[in-house]
Amino acid sequence: MNWIRKKIDKVKEPFQPGEKLEKFAPAVNALDTFLFVPNDTTKKGSHIRDAVDLKRTMITVVLALIPALIFGIWNAGYQHYTQLGEEFTFIDAFLHGAYKIVPMIIVSYAVGLGIEFGFAVKRGHEVNEGYLVTGLLIPMIMPVDIPLWMVALSVAFAVLIGKEAFGGTGMNILNPALTARAFAFFAYPTYMSGDKVWVSEATEVSGISGETILGTLAAGKDVAYESASMFSGLIPGSISETSTALILLGALILIFTKVGSWRIILSGFIGAAVMGLIFNFLMPAINLDNALTNFPWYNHLIVGGLAFGVVFMATDPVSAAQTMKGKWIYGFLIGFFGIMIRIFNPAYPEGIMLAILLMNIFAPTIDHYVIQANIKRRQKRMKVQTVKTA
Repeated sequence: MNWIRKKIDKVKEPFQPGEKLEKFAPAVNALDTFLFVPNDTTKKGSHIRDAVDLKRTMITVVLALIPALIFGIWNAGYQHYTQLGEEFTFIDAFLHGAYKIVPMIIVSYAVGLGIEFGFAVKRGHEVNEGYLVTGLLIPMIMPVDIPLWMVALSVAFAVLIGKEAFGGTGMNILNPALTARAFAFFAYPTYMSGDKVWVSEATEVSGISGETILGTLAAGKDVAYESASMFSGLIPGSISETSTALILLGALILIFTKVGSWRIILSGFIGAAVMGLIFNFLMPAINLDNALTNFPWYNHLIVGGLAFGVVFMATDPVSAAQTMKGKWIYGFLIGFFGIMIRIFNPAYPEGIMLAILLMNIFAPTIDHYVIQANIKRRQKRMKVQTVKTA
C-alpha cells in the first residue's frame, strides 16, 4: 500500500495550504481518508482512544446492507421472469436485476457525492462519509423501474433540503434516504405506487400485476402468499425491503458491532406488534372489520418496509433519539404509528416512512422530557438526602 500512499501524497501537493488549488483540498482529502485512516490527531484534552471512526461506522452499515441488496437484485429479476412465465436461471434473474439497479446506485452516488463535494469546497470543510450509507439506501427503497432522472432529483432534494440546509452530516433532523423517498412519492405518485411499479417492465406487458401484499389487502382482497414467502422475500416490493430474513441478518451485524441500537430495533417491532394485536382483536368489535385489520399481527411485521425501516432507517444515530429511555419510546412509537397509518389509510397502505419521519421530528422532544425527568428525580433525591443529613 506504500506506493498508493506515495501517489496520493504526490497528487495532493498542489492542494496544500498556500498552493493555487488549496480551496479544492477537501475533494482530494476525501479520497485520501476513504482509502486510509485520517492522520489528524487530537492535540489537547482527554479523549477515548478507539479504532472506530465515522468511516468505519458507515462501512459497517454498508456491509449490513449488502445481503438485502444482493437478494433485492436477484428478486427483481425473479419477479420479472416469473410474471412473464419464462424459464430462467439464477444468473438470468441476477443479471436482469443488476441491469436495472446498478445504474440507480451509480446515479445516487454521482449526484449525492457531487453535491456534497461542492458544498465541502464552498464551505472549506472536509467531505464526511455519511453519504456512503445514504447513497446506497436511496436506491434500495425505490421501485425497480423508477426513471433514473427521478432518482437524481430525489437525491438532490434529500441532500440539499434534508441535509446541507441544516449544516451537513450530523446536523440533519430528518433521515436523508427517507426524505428522498418522500419527495419521490409525493412528486411522482404514479411511479411510486400501484399494481405494476414493483415488477420490472410490468407496464410493458399487459396482464401482469405486481401488486404488493399490502396493496392487495388495502383493496379488500385476500393475499395468495404464505408467511414463509413473506419472510424470505419472494414477493413484489421495493428493491431491498422484501426479505425480512436478510434484513434481520443485517440487524444482527449492526447490533453486534454496536453500530445500530438494539433498543430501537426491538421496541420498533414491539410497537408494531402491539398495534397489530389491537386491530386484530378490537376492531371487529367496533365494526372496522376488513382485510388489513384481519391480517395477522405477526405478518404485519414481515411485509412492506417495516422491518427495513426499523432496522436501517430508525436507527440513524443523527435523527433518532439519543437517550436510553428515549430510544425505547422512539422505536415503540415508530412501530405503533407505522401499523396505524398502514391500516387507517387504504390509499397508502405503507406507513413506516411517514412514522419514522414523524418521530425524527419529535426525537429531540422525547430526549428533552427524558432528561428533565432524570433531573427532577435527582433533585428529589438530593432533597431527601439533605433532610436526612439535617
